Amino acid sequence: MLGAGGDRLGGNRPGTVWRMPSPAPLDRRVALAHLPTPLEPLERLGRHLGLAPGALWVKRDDMTGLGGGGNKARKLEFLCAAALDQGCDTLVTGGGLQSNHVRMTAAAANRLGLGCVVVLAGARPDVPAGNVVLDELLGPEIVWAHQRSEAMDYQGIERAIEDTCRRVAADGRRPYGMPIGGATAVGALGYVRGAVELAGQAAEHAGGLGLVVTADGSGGTHAGLAGGLGDHAQVLGVDVGARTDLEECVPATASKAAALAGLPPPHGTVRVDRRHAGPFYGSLTDGCREALHLAARLEGLVLDPVYTGKAMAGLIAAYRDGAVPDAPVVFLHTGGLPALFAGGAPAWLRGEVPAVLSD
Repeated sequence: MLGAGGDRLGGNRPGTVWRMPSPAPLDRRVALAHLPTPLEPLERLGRHLGLAPGALWVKRDDMTGLGGGGNKARKLEFLCAAALDQGCDTLVTGGGLQSNHVRMTAAAANRLGLGCVVVLAGARPDVPAGNVVLDELLGPEIVWAHQRSEAMDYQGIERAIEDTCRRVAADGRRPYGMPIGGATAVGALGYVRGAVELAGQAAEHAGGLGLVVTADGSGGTHAGLAGGLGDHAQVLGVDVGARTDLEECVPATASKAAALAGLPPPHGTVRVDRRHAGPFYGSLTDGCREALHLAARLEGLVLDPVYTGKAMAGLIAAYRDGAVPDAPVVFLHTGGLPALFAGGAPAWLRGEVPAVLSD
């Protein structure tokens, strides 16, 4: 496999990963993802929504490759580079039971020969499903963080990640701690770089870029896109119920990531649509189910019930509300396919309505 510039990953040293020698901020990464990802038209879905040809597109970041693919590969390129630069030997992170970030962090650690410890919300299931199957396959040390309610205890998981870092360090290892979703300014650089990639593709194939719609979990992807595009108005984040402070954390992280990249802070006001999450993170909603069916049956595009289904529901609602610009709109497909095979999702897709995605 070739890295940027045609150099072969790892050269003649098995187990190593090629790294760009340039000091440019957006090149300080390890090459983990298959990039660039495709930008594809969604003509049949667009026509169903009453749109002109060429108005609706999808950015296929579900095809990044690492550990089953998804948006976290872009963030992990920068986070893992920082970990290696600091001489760390163990990646530590956490998230909800069906966290894509946890799965992909474990895959990145294996790719780089690092240890990995992950914190998962909830109790260990008797029969794993969805991402948990892949987590166990990839083999990180899993810390189960029991919760008192169905809603995800975001701050509780963050504290558990910090506690785990301290334990790992006490064991004589050198941990690199990542918050939920890898949502730091360093991680967001993955989508500052991704925004540059997307803007170039949109200019070439779509005639420009009016708006990007993305799922908002931890907010790092949204922040990187805003930082790279330079305008909060060009990014609509659709809340999935993971955290309550997106309106504060997204612009703060966007400005920090832009500064790291040598760019000015994005202007305008952050855009977050909070109507589609349901009562808590992982809720299975009617709007999400409609979005999954439309994407699958009109475009052969498979979304998930936790993140991308909610984001597509937000995009559909924005069109129906007349809240999108008269310019090409791009839906960012961030991956998440394994969650379709978790808990109550299959029955929910058939029309039964459990309240939340289970194990």
